[in-house]
Amino acid sequence: MRRIRSLLGVLVAGACATAVLPQVALAAPTAPYTVLTVDVGDAYGKPVKQSGVYDGTNSTVTGRAYATGGVSMGASGLPGGSTIAMWITPPTGTPTFTAGQTYPTVGSGDATHAGLNMSSDSTGCNGTYAYGSLTVREVVYDDTGAATAFAAGYEFRCSPNAGAVTGELRWNSGLAYVGVVSSPAPVDFGRVAIGGYMENASAIFDVKGTQDTIFGAARIAGAQASSFEIIGNNCSGRTYWSGESCAVAVRPKALRWGDYTANLELDDNSGYGKRVVPLKFTAYDTVIGMYYPLAPQRLMDTRSGLGRPAPGPVGAGQAVELQVTGRGGVPAAGVGSVVLNVTVTGPTASSFLTLYPYGESTPTASSINFPAGWLGSNNVTVKLGAGGKVMIYNRNGSTHVVVDVVGFHAASDTVKSSLGWGGHYHPVEPTRLIDTRPNPLEAGQQIQSQVDFGPASPHVKALVLNITAVNPAKAGFLTAWAGGPPVPTSSTVNYGAGKVVPNLAFVQTRPCTDCGPAYAVPDFTIYTSQRTDLVVDLVGVIDDGSLPDGLRFSPLSPTRIADTRTNFGMGGLAAGDIGTITAPPSVVTADTEVLAMNVTAIAPTKNTVLTVWPADAGMAKPGVSNLNPAAGQIVSNAVLGGIGPKDAFHVHNLTGTVDLVADVVGRFYLYSGTASTTALAAAQPLTVRGTTSARG
Repeated sequence: MRRIRSLLGVLVAGACATAVLPQVALAAPTAPYTVLTVDVGDAYGKPVKQSGVYDGTNSTVTGRAYATGGVSMGASGLPGGSTIAMWITPPTGTPTFTAGQTYPTVGSGDATHAGLNMSSDSTGCNGTYAYGSLTVREVVYDDTGAATAFAAGYEFRCSPNAGAVTGELRWNSGLAYVGVVSSPAPVDFGRVAIGGYMENASAIFDVKGTQDTIFGAARIAGAQASSFEIIGNNCSGRTYWSGESCAVAVRPKALRWGDYTANLELDDNSGYGKRVVPLKFTAYDTVIGMYYPLAPQRLMDTRSGLGRPAPGPVGAGQAVELQVTGRGGVPAAGVGSVVLNVTVTGPTASSFLTLYPYGESTPTASSINFPAGWLGSNNVTVKLGAGGKVMIYNRNGSTHVVVDVVGFHAASDTVKSSLGWGGHYHPVEPTRLIDTRPNPLEAGQQIQSQVDFGPASPHVKALVLNITAVNPAKAGFLTAWAGGPPVPTSSTVNYGAGKVVPNLAFVQTRPCTDCGPAYAVPDFTIYTSQRTDLVVDLVGVIDDGSLPDGLRFSPLSPTRIADTRTNFGMGGLAAGDIGTITAPPSVVTADTEVLAMNVTAIAPTKNTVLTVWPADAGMAKPGVSNLNPAAGQIVSNAVLGGIGPKDAFHVHNLTGTVDLVADVVGRFYLYSGTASTTALAAAQPLTVRGTTSARG
C-alpha cells in the first residue's frame, strides 16, 4: 500500500504539471502503448469508481518497473480529477512473470499467487480481501531483472462477494488491446410501478481500443435475472472498430414490491471475455387499476336537467357530454374509468346508447339497446376522456337518460392520498344468492342478504351481482346498496310490467358482525318499488386489495369483437348451441383473465337464456344466466366474462335462435403484486360457504 500511495503522489504531481500545457488535439495512441483500461462492471465502484480507456489522449498514464519483476501503473487527470493506481508483483520466490501464463492473484502475493491490488483517489482494498487473476500477454526484462515492457489482462475483486473490476494494461507494449466503455453503469430504472408501463433503457457500448471488438451473445445473469428482459440488441454477432458503438436495450419486469438487481452480460473478445453492466430498480405498489366502490349517486337525469344545461331528452344522432370527475364521490383527478348504471326511459324509437371517452370518435359499439317505449337499465364501465368526461350517443328517436355512478377504477396514485387503497376484483363460481319465486317481494319491500366467504369475508368490500327482476306487477325499479336507511335516490334495475329484466351491478357492502360466523361477513340490501320476483346471482367480489390473486382493471375504448349477424367472431346460435368467441390480440394481454363486455341479444325467436363462461378451461356451463331476452327483443347486459388459456369464452343459447353482439370496454388482469405466484397462473377463486337472506 505504501507503493500505491507513493505512485498516486507522483500521478497527482504529474497532473498538476501537465495542466499548464497548451491544449492541442490529441491523436489516437500508437504503439508502443501505455494504456490502462478499466471496466468496473458489477463491482459498484469498489475500489475503482469509473470505467474508462485511459491512453494518454484523455489522461496521463504512467508505468514503473521494479527489480523484483513487478510493475505499477497509474492514470491521473481523469474526469473529476480522479486517479487510479495498480500494483503487480510475481509470486513470492519467482523473480519474473512468464508470458502466456494466467496467475491467480491476492492483494500482496504469496508463493502460489501473484500480487495484484488497485486503488482510486487514495481509496484502496485491504490486501487480505483482494483476489483475482492476471493473464500475462507480453513481458520483456532487462539485464537487471526489471521489466521494460509489460502487457496483461486482469480481474480484480475486493471481497469474496464483490463484483469484478476487469481490463487490460499495456506499458511500452506493441500489443493491441480491446477497450470498451459502457454507459450508463449501472443502468438504474429507479422506481418502477408494479403492473404499470415498463420503460426500457439502453446500455451503450463505446469501442475505444486499438483492436476491433467482436461482440457475442447477450444475456441477463444473477439471482434476480428474471426481473429484467432484453428487448433490443445491435451488438451481438458484430464487429466494431474504435470510435463506433452499439446498444443493448433492457426492460424491467416489476412483479413484486422490493429492490431488484442483476447484470447484463455481453460476450466479447477481451481478456475477461465479456462486458458486465449492473441493472437495478425498485418496484413499488400503486393503486392503478384498483376499484373504489361508492354509494350510488345520480350524475345525470335529462328529465330534470341534472348534469345537463337544461331538461330535455337526447335526440336522434345526438351525443351529449357528461362531467364525471369531481361529482358523486368521484375524485377530480387520478380516475381512469367509472362504473355507471345507465337507465333509458320513454324512448320514441328502437335505438341504442353508446358511452365512450370524451374527445374520441363515436365507436362502432353499443352500451344499452332498447325498443320504443322501453324502460330499463344497463351497467356500463366507461373509460374517461379529456377533462374527466364521457360522451353519451343516441342513435334513433329521442330518449331520456338517467346515469348513476357506483364506483371507479384508479388511473394513478393521486387518489391514494385521500382514499387509501382500493380493491381487486375476484371472479367466483357463479352462485345463486336469492330466488324469491314463487313468493315475490311486495312493493316497497326490502331483502337483506349476507354471503360467507370464510376467513376472507372481512376483506370483501363489494359484490358483483347479476340482479334480475322477474314478472313485475307494474313498471318500477330495484335499488341495491350496502344497506341501512335511507334507500338511495338511485336505481339498479329498471323494469316494465311483466318483463324479465337483468342487470349487472357492483354493489357496495357493509360488514355484519352478528350474522353467525365469528368473523364479519359482507351484507347488502335490495329494495323494490313494485311487486316482483327477484333473482340474484353472484359472479364476483371486490376485496380491500389484500387477498391473493386479485385482478385490476385496464379500460379500453369500446371495441366490437363479435357480431353474429355478419358472422364476425361467431355465427348465430340455435337452440342448445354453444358458440365460442376468441378475443383478438388488440383487447387481451398475456395476464388478462376477464373481459368487461356489453353483450347484446338480438331478436331471439323464443324467450331464451344466454350464459357466458370461459372456454378451454375444463369448466361446465354454469347454472346461471347473463341475459334473459324475450322473443323479438333487443336487450343488453354487462358481462364480466372470464377467458380461457386461448383467450376465448363460450356462449350458450337455451332455446330458439338468436344473434348477439359483444363489445369489450376493458380487461381485468392478474396483479402480480398480490398474486399467489409470480408465474401469473390463473387466479384462484374465492368460495362461497353460505348465504342468508331476510325480508324487511
